[in-house]
Amino acid sequence: MNSRVAIIGLSVLLTAGCAGGVGGSAPSTSPSPSLAVEVVTDKLTHGWEIGFLPDGQVLVSQRPGRLALLSGSRPGASVTEVRADFTDVLVRGEGGLMGLVVHPDFATSRKFTTCQTYQQDDRPIDVRLVTWTLAADGRSATKSPNPLLAGLPVSSGRHSGCRLQLAPDGALLVGTGDAAQAAAAQDRHGLGGKVLRIDLNTGAPAPGNPFATSGDARERLIHTLGHRNVQGLAVRPGGDQVFAAEHGPTRDDEVNLLKAGANYGWDPAQGGTVTSYDESVPMTDTERFPDAVPAVWSSGSSTEAVCAVDFLSGANWGELDGTLAMTTLKGSKLLLLSLDETGAVKSVSAPRELDDTHGRLRAARRGPDGALYVTTSNGTGDKLLRITRR
Repeated sequence: MNSRVAIIGLSVLLTAGCAGGVGGSAPSTSPSPSLAVEVVTDKLTHGWEIGFLPDGQVLVSQRPGRLALLSGSRPGASVTEVRADFTDVLVRGEGGLMGLVVHPDFATSRKFTTCQTYQQDDRPIDVRLVTWTLAADGRSATKSPNPLLAGLPVSSGRHSGCRLQLAPDGALLVGTGDAAQAAAAQDRHGLGGKVLRIDLNTGAPAPGNPFATSGDARERLIHTLGHRNVQGLAVRPGGDQVFAAEHGPTRDDEVNLLKAGANYGWDPAQGGTVTSYDESVPMTDTERFPDAVPAVWSSGSSTEAVCAVDFLSGANWGELDGTLAMTTLKGSKLLLLSLDETGAVKSVSAPRELDDTHGRLRAARRGPDGALYVTTSNGTGDKLLRITRR
């Protein structure tokens, strides 16, 4: 079976079977096992990312420039707003306070890093990574004087990317958007439309990056290029495969298996022949870029606005163990992708418990207890959901 799969009319296919895929047969679909969904809290606003602390508390970044600390990860958890200086967060369009990663040494350092759109005098400057120290009582956080990384492109807030993920070797992967700038994704001297790989403590290029010998400091940060708007990153348990989810224009949301130095084929500048942001080009343009890596999954003729991804892992998940879970915004559903050992998609399902039942779904993180935690992004009364196998 070809590794690239187009799913057309997903809501129909999940009940009526699959249409043909690109270059081969599409994966099978089958009813998803039942899931249990619990509401941990409904006191969030556009919860963007989830970070689990060693003592069982949970940090949730919220796009309007707020940070919540939950007392735990079970229903009834109390929610405390963490006092922090977010006055420089540009909350506009898709931008605001976005990605978050808890440092592995948090138990001693109290450090975590966020990704945000940055403004001065209400003027967009860039997208940047900021490292914080959480106070011992959890009620406030202090910003490091210098950003961990700055200079990611920003425009109206569109295509801000900003997903953060620790790699198995400790490097920080940063999914970026192209900021709706035509040449950004293919520009190896810019940071937009890329997955970056950096040192979590210094912001320097991580050892072994594919362009490590480049004379350009920005190019040395690049892990992959040719992306439109990376909204999800996930490491497959037990190995080093990393999957990225990204938004398509009016079709072809994608899930991609990342390969160091690879080009994923998004080029709305058409090789520099146009200055407009031409979204009629293919998400993976293999005619212009013959070596572009095809997606392992594509939404086909429509989009779901795919977002975060993470793996279900552990015996408690039964036959779902090893499945890639993906949230969707426009689609308002959770998609479950069964993968073979190479990363090719075997089947796709949408569990009814999370199919248009909670509105737009944003973050997805596997918790220390093995449950999947998902945030909603509806604007009022947003929730943190705890999902387990029934």
